[in-house]
Amino acid sequence: MNKKVLITGGAGFIGSHLTDRLIAEGFQVTVLDNLHRGRLDNIQKHLNKGTLRFLPLDIRYYNGLKQACAGQDVVFHLAAQSNVLGAVQNLDYSFKSNVVGTFNILKAAANGKVRRLIFASSREAYGEANYLPVDEKHPLKAKNAYGASKVAGEKYCQVFGNTGLLEVAILRLANVYGLRDFNRVIPIFIDNALQHKDIHIYGGKQIIDFISVEIVVEAFYQSMNNRMVLEAPTNVGSGRGTTLFELAERIQKIAAAKNKIVIEAPRQVEVVKYTANLSRFKKVFTIKQPKDPLYHLPNMFAQMAQKK
Repeated sequence: MNKKVLITGGAGFIGSHLTDRLIAEGFQVTVLDNLHRGRLDNIQKHLNKGTLRFLPLDIRYYNGLKQACAGQDVVFHLAAQSNVLGAVQNLDYSFKSNVVGTFNILKAAANGKVRRLIFASSREAYGEANYLPVDEKHPLKAKNAYGASKVAGEKYCQVFGNTGLLEVAILRLANVYGLRDFNRVIPIFIDNALQHKDIHIYGGKQIIDFISVEIVVEAFYQSMNNRMVLEAPTNVGSGRGTTLFELAERIQKIAAAKNKIVIEAPRQVEVVKYTANLSRFKKVFTIKQPKDPLYHLPNMFAQMAQKK
């Protein structure tokens, strides 16, 4: 196997953790990121050591992408407007990054003779679930612009895969949490607790499938040479649901905080309930799931507290 890989969005939250893993495993890693949400700090240690090639490119524009893909064995495509509310607030950027950008990277990968592309899709593609837990055969009926863009991205991936232009794997990620994330529910709740601010819950009926970034990185890693992952999209989640009240109360307990939990009006663009059916996940991957999907929460809290 050629050990050259490209990670689009590799300076972002999940992408930088994947970068760490692949460099540790001896891969020659190229990171492509426009730094819209990604941060150079996330990959700075590799840049300082010269163990990483960084390309400040934007997948909305094809120029440079073919050259970036040339000679790569695998492309991990994580670059996206990956925040639900951010996608709604900037529909043009979301569409051009998540749909046009995905098409551009698929075309560049095919033209660059890449063997396999692994696409980071999302549970948002399902929209509001007809049943729980949600399996991969559930209809794709996105509720928001972010979910719609992931559905479109998946369809383009399937076209490239079905026509033999390159191998394509699709991973539908649940709510990933871990260090380096920001402006999403867990880091927001932790930050509020650290600052003794009230925790705001919009609606209060949410049931969310949280999955640690370490497990997600392992799924990406195992997808590089797995034949079964090419056969259909695969859910990557914990298979367990956590209410936002449970999450807020756990963070309060860790922080020994006395801040209030305040219920606000629901935000209509947000999916209310989702847990992943992991039957296919268990067939495709050899990944042991922890009993507690939020096992990493105390460590994440401690490290965020250190930075304050």
